[in-house]
Amino acid sequence: MHQLSRFSSLLLLILCATYLIGCSNAESKPAENAEEEEEVIPSVPVEAAFVTKGDISAFFTGTASLEAEEEASVATKASGVVTKIYVEEGDYVKAGQALAKLDGERLALELARTEVSLNKLKREYERNGDLYEKQLISVEEYERVKSEYETQKAAYDLAKLELDYTTVRAPISGIISQRYIKVGNTLQMNEPTFMISDFDPLLAIMYVPERELGKLKANQTALLSVDALQGSAFKGKIKRISPVVDATTGTFKVTIEVQDESRVLKPGMFGRVQIIYDTHQNVQLVPKEAVIEEDDRISVFVVQDTIAVRVNIDRGYTDAEHVEILMGLNEGDQIITAGQGSLRDSSRVEVIE
Repeated sequence: MHQLSRFSSLLLLILCATYLIGCSNAESKPAENAEEEEEVIPSVPVEAAFVTKGDISAFFTGTASLEAEEEASVATKASGVVTKIYVEEGDYVKAGQALAKLDGERLALELARTEVSLNKLKREYERNGDLYEKQLISVEEYERVKSEYETQKAAYDLAKLELDYTTVRAPISGIISQRYIKVGNTLQMNEPTFMISDFDPLLAIMYVPERELGKLKANQTALLSVDALQGSAFKGKIKRISPVVDATTGTFKVTIEVQDESRVLKPGMFGRVQIIYDTHQNVQLVPKEAVIEEDDRISVFVVQDTIAVRVNIDRGYTDAEHVEILMGLNEGDQIITAGQGSLRDSSRVEVIE
């Protein structure tokens, strides 16, 4: 009987322990599930920059073709065979410099003949001058000899000029841009021989819509980039503005003087021109890539602690790198410049340095 009592007590203890363990497990499972079901929100990696202050300019952008300020086609002033060529395309020449030589033997002989006659008449004119002062010859005789001498002198000067014309000379300083002749060519008077282009300065000619007329003025700064020379930019300024608007195209002509000490620019090149017509100083600036445009809404994401907050802005001028902020931001605000495409307002972010 006593053993049966002990067995019953042991069984009761086992049942109680099992019940308690079961209750304990039942209570712990919901907590574990709650931890498993709790959602962990990841941070979106982004790049950011700060709102700064600086200057920004407004540009008018257009296309232009390059022309030489001065350009001259060199024509012959005499006829003959080309015997020598002194310059080649690409050479720099000064005004008056010899470019080529034509055969001038006949003209040289003619000059020598007229010179002999001139010297003879000169001596006779000087002798008659002495006789006239002594009143040994009449006025008519003196005037006759004087006229013959002056006529022969004019003939000599003409022969000398024609011989000099057998040397083709540069009418302006510049670069030989084209050569039309070869040694041995027979040329007639007024035939083209060379083209000379003055590359200093070069002019960029552009045609601007009339609505921009009020923005552009002489001496405004311009920047020129040329398709053939990518990565290079050349400074210039507006030299003159045509006062006439073309009624057919609705444009007016703007001539820009381009500075090119390296002489890599050539007439005929095609380029793009930016003309600075206004500058705002000490204004709020953000990188251009930070600005988001959706429909009529312009905004940026501002980092506040670890949260990206979308803020609407009003912008002013825009250049190649920055946007002017008129309203919506403060200097020192940290704004997102990369990664904002996957963000929503109040997204958690991590700024990558």
